[in-house]
Amino acid sequence: MTKISTMFGLIAAAAVGFVPVSAQTVADSETPATNLAIPGNVQLYGDGKPNVYRPSAIVNGEVITATDIEQRMALIRIANNNMELPAEEIQRLRQQVFSNLIDEKLQIQEARAAKIDIDENVINEQFARLAARFKQTPDEFSKYLASKGSSAAAVKQQIRGEFAWDRLLSRNIQSTTNVSTDEVEAVVKRLQEAKGQDELHLGEIYLATTPENAAAVMANAQKIIQALQAGGSFAAYARQFSEASTAVVGGDLGWVRPATLPPSMAQAALNMQPGQLVGPVEVPGGISILLMIDRRQVLTADPRDAVLSLKQVSLDFAPGTTEAKASELASQFADATRSIAGCGAADDIAAKLGANVVSRDNISMRALPPQLQNTLINMQIGQVTQPFGAANEGVSVLVLCGRDLPESATAPDVQAIEQKLLEDKVNKRAQRYLRDLRRDAVIEYN
Repeated sequence: MTKISTMFGLIAAAAVGFVPVSAQTVADSETPATNLAIPGNVQLYGDGKPNVYRPSAIVNGEVITATDIEQRMALIRIANNNMELPAEEIQRLRQQVFSNLIDEKLQIQEARAAKIDIDENVINEQFARLAARFKQTPDEFSKYLASKGSSAAAVKQQIRGEFAWDRLLSRNIQSTTNVSTDEVEAVVKRLQEAKGQDELHLGEIYLATTPENAAAVMANAQKIIQALQAGGSFAAYARQFSEASTAVVGGDLGWVRPATLPPSMAQAALNMQPGQLVGPVEVPGGISILLMIDRRQVLTADPRDAVLSLKQVSLDFAPGTTEAKASELASQFADATRSIAGCGAADDIAAKLGANVVSRDNISMRALPPQLQNTLINMQIGQVTQPFGAANEGVSVLVLCGRDLPESATAPDVQAIEQKLLEDKVNKRAQRYLRDLRRDAVIEYN
């Protein structure tokens, strides 16, 4: 289940409903259209738009306003570096935001009925953590949100919904869900049989096409790619636009083998490196945008499995630093840190620069961003990465102090396999739980 403590998250997937993955909307595969009594020559009567989207609703007596929706829309803009969304995407986003707000109401109401109360101090603490990620106090963060068209109340309501639903699932579902030894052993056997084969951890945004709309869909895919290259969240865009079932988990395909993919997708993926974005790729029935999250060989040692000891030397930029000034400071910082000769020298040079030093041991290389993995994998002990950072934050380098290489081969992680199977079961039950809440709800659209 999604951990509340990892939230940002909250703004990275804001109004596309960053409730735990288990709560996301899924197609109701248990009720296919072929089981419905729908005639082949359907004729519509009465109002042609009986359920047309309107920006407010009453969900079991509780109101969702147009303001609620617009404030969540503002969180999407914040998540995408305040980039204005294309006009043709806005209506679709509002519809998705509206649906997610309805789900959030249902989740909070169900938790309340189960006498699960969320302490306001817990919500305020989480809000303060989010503010700290922006290097702001809670009051400053509240003003920032308001300046962007959102509000502290909108963020806190989403925090409240996540805590409420997570605790409800923990009590009603997770506590009664188990994984058998046979299930774990079956997965272990499949892994052992596939030892040495390539595995790819991919993200996908799939857009269906027809001969009539292929050009328009391709143009839309190009716009999505541009937004992603400009810093947009892949998971958020996948939730918003992907037409595959994996949209509910941010487009995450998990670990897959090339042989299980469509040939065009497999060919593109095999040539990708972690962190790389590729597309549009033509696949049966549509086109896909691919993100290589990671790659490995089954049960085979990989340099990316190394455990590192690092020192991070960071120079913070003053508020309001311009791009030009940031570039100048970064250049000076790069020149100075280039002379670091091993971790023992990092502290002295940091002191001369007025920079901060943080030491960390037992860092998994795979936990680092792909760009840094690609740098560190070729570095020797004592060497320094090139500077990285952002104009509104500062600039840093990493000094490699130690590297514990993986064994020549690895055994299946039985505990991790069991946890993954448990999460999958919990998520499926949670999806059915939310579906039932929707079916029983009384929703009045204004």
